This record gives sequence, C-alpha cells and structure tokens, in this order.
Amino acid sequence: MNDKPHISVLYNEVIDLFAPVEMTRFIDATLGAAGHSLGILEGHPELKEFVGVDQDDVALEIAKEKLAPFKNKLQLIKGNFRDLEKLAPSEKYDGILVDLGVSSMHFDEGARGFSFRFDAPLDMRMDQSQPLTAKEVVNSYSEGDLGRIFRDFGEEKYWRRAAKEIVKRRAEKEIETTFELREVLDPIWPAYVKRKATAPVTKVFQALRIEVNGELEAIRAFLPQALSLLNPKGRLAVISFHSLEDRLVKRFFQEAASDKVSTSGRGGVFLDKEPHVKLVTRGACKPTEEEISQNPRSRSARLRVAEKL
Repeated sequence: MNDKPHISVLYNEVIDLFAPVEMTRFIDATLGAAGHSLGILEGHPELKEFVGVDQDDVALEIAKEKLAPFKNKLQLIKGNFRDLEKLAPSEKYDGILVDLGVSSMHFDEGARGFSFRFDAPLDMRMDQSQPLTAKEVVNSYSEGDLGRIFRDFGEEKYWRRAAKEIVKRRAEKEIETTFELREVLDPIWPAYVKRKATAPVTKVFQALRIEVNGELEAIRAFLPQALSLLNPKGRLAVISFHSLEDRLVKRFFQEAASDKVSTSGRGGVFLDKEPHVKLVTRGACKPTEEEISQNPRSRSARLRVAEKL
C-alpha cells in the first residue's frame, strides 16, 4: 500500500455542515481512509453508533486503526453503499455521508490498475472479490458496448474511434495492462488534444472504472435508501467528482425538495406533492483555491447536502 497521506476532500465543509445537527447515529457509507469519519466522531461526542461501510478490505483495516479511540461506538461493515438499507444495523440515523470519489490510495496503488500512470494489470475493481475486471470489459465487450461506455460514462468525444481501435488491436493480442491500453488508444486523438493538460486517456479510464464497479447504478440505488434511513432533521451529504455523478445527485435533491410530481420517469422517485427535504447547500460547495493547491485531485469535487423534513 502506498504511504502517501490521504487527504479528505472538502473536509472543513463536511464537518461544518454536520456541526449543527445533534446526532446519535451516523453512517459513513464510503469509509475510505476515514478522514471525514474521524472529524465527525471528534466533533460529535453525543454519537452512540457510528457505522462505517466500505467494500475494500484494506480501507476497513486502515479505518479500524485510525478510529480505534472510538471503538466502543464503531461498527465497520464490508459492503457496497448501494445496499445501505440491508447493511445498516439500526432503522434510523441522524447523518449520512457518501464520498463518491475513488480514494487516492487506489489511484496511488499501481497494482490495482486504476491509473494509467502505472503499468499494471487492467483491474479497477473496488471490491477484489467481484469477478468483472477492466481487462474483461476491454477484451470481451462488443465494439458497440465499448462505444456506449466511453460515450455515456466517459463523455469521450472520440468514443467511436476508441472502441474501434480496441477491437482491432485485441484481435491481434489481448490487451492486458494499463500501459498497453494507453498505447493502443494513443493514435486516436488529434495532436491538439494530446497537448492539453489532462491526459486524453483519462475519460476512457473513468468510463471503464464506472462500468466495472457499477458506480452510477449504485448511486441511483443509494440515494432513496439514504433518505429513507434519515430521521427528521437528519442530513445527507454527497461528494461527487464528475458531472455524471453530480447531475444524479442534483436531480434527486431537487425532486426531493420539490412540491411537484416528478414526470421524469425512471428518475422520479417521489409520488406525492410534499417536499421530503430542504436543500442545505444552494448549488454545490466547491473546494477553495487553497485546498486545490494542496490537493489538486480535489479540483472537481462537489458537495451537496440536504436535510430531511
């Protein structure tokens, strides 16, 4: 495991937005390295039950050590936040936090295959026990399905080219590593794209990670469950890192705060005309320039908080 310290994104904002809430029970649904969790526990001595959920065994071990001073009120559970209602030990909670970003410990651990900065097997699994890997997606999905993933999950402009080039090259030899995939895709981007600060392959890797881990489906499943688990005046805080995630959260919160019946079909989860939440954050909280300078990965982070009525 990489020894770089984990930096919790929007830490002060999260702590401040939960500060006014008297909390007996709390869930951190994506525990990670437990930076936010430690701050919540330190700031709320009234807590009697603190639940930390993560699908990564390494994260749970790190959290167990970091949160050891609070072990008497701590419950660590392995699982995916999409199954929150099944995982939660109690019926109701006063605060729920979910951080949808990939932890820096995953990006910096080259062997996990999340980053194209390291030559590693194409893995990208958050939960190492699940069968689907990025290697399987790259080498077995049809050209049409690959293109759909790159377009919908990566918002990649050259999605057709990417899918076509992968199918062409894998017919000659299976694509097995992050560096091999990066090399395969290098010819598809024009020179001006390669000159940009962000590496052009970034969106393809994002798309593969989302597909492997079912990230958007997990968010859709999680949000109504989290709201149902909250007590009145309880708060739900969501940190997202790209526009696909943030749009889902924004839409859900807006519908939950509206007194109008949703007509959005699949996205509409409220069937009455009574608002279920009030928006604590108008728009999304963004990192300060100081935080971005200290942790460049925080640049795209967005925090939205709603309070149950």
